[in-house]
Amino acid sequence: MALSQLKVARVWGFGNINDASNPSYDVYYQVLNSSGVFLNCNANTGIPRLDYVVSAAEAKGVKLVLPLLNNYDDLGGINTYTTAFGGNHTTFYTDAKSQAAYKAYIAFIVNRYKSSPAIFAWELANEARCSGCSTSVIFNWASTISAYIKSLDSKHMVTLGDEGWLAPTPTDSSYAYSGYEGVDFAKNMAISTLDYGTFHLYPEDWGYGADPLGFGNTWIANHNAIGRQTGKPVVLEEYGSTNASDKTARMKPWQQLMLANTSVAYDSFWQFATPLSINPYDDYALYYNKTAGSDYDTLVTKHAAAMLAKSPVANH
Repeated sequence: MALSQLKVARVWGFGNINDASNPSYDVYYQVLNSSGVFLNCNANTGIPRLDYVVSAAEAKGVKLVLPLLNNYDDLGGINTYTTAFGGNHTTFYTDAKSQAAYKAYIAFIVNRYKSSPAIFAWELANEARCSGCSTSVIFNWASTISAYIKSLDSKHMVTLGDEGWLAPTPTDSSYAYSGYEGVDFAKNMAISTLDYGTFHLYPEDWGYGADPLGFGNTWIANHNAIGRQTGKPVVLEEYGSTNASDKTARMKPWQQLMLANTSVAYDSFWQFATPLSINPYDDYALYYNKTAGSDYDTLVTKHAAAMLAKSPVANH
């Protein structure tokens, strides 16, 4: 990453299971069950693995965004809390037992790493959703949790980690603009204890495959405009293509738009991989290599250099 001039990396700060006798993953940080909450401090499978990541980032001069929860079941998300303490995905955000356990984990991680020069920001969750809920549920939850993190660490930034869903407009109530996932990006940007906004971009996955490039251009412009209106930075935190033969054709136009016509603070492709990556989970991965003209060279190395050379644009 450092050799590619990638200055910020997003690394999972979560990893939960419910049954230590039959762990779902090789690495996990806490066990949640009816008996309580237990941290895994085993050097090979637990928190020391995250310690190593943080120390390596310090050594290489790479900053880290640490999401503290996953919306999905992968690596133990919201489901591990509801399995242990009851309720379901939508009630998690207001359930006293789940929130107490979640806040205890936040306190552990934030206090453990807040003195590290590698920390860039704390992230409430990866792609938090409350499908079918009023947007007030996540708004209130994000207000409470971000304020709690700030009470533990006032020096680092806090962000939500959402996909940037927007509320319906008179001209568009399609999926991304429907508010169905219980997230209103513009509304959440008003939360004083969130320092910047995040949005993701997967047109084909979201039902916009007929014109993915056009949707992406509009999506970027929408969030850039909201950032300017609120005076807060916005980050395209995830985007990518599963087109193995030519990822550049899909992703490069979005990068050019961000470079030329927006104040987007930075963008992070999904996802970085190397030949040593055991399982990148999906076909979006861009594998590190030095081959001139490769997708990695174009979309990562050259784009990173261009973003670093970009003159800052006032976000107002």
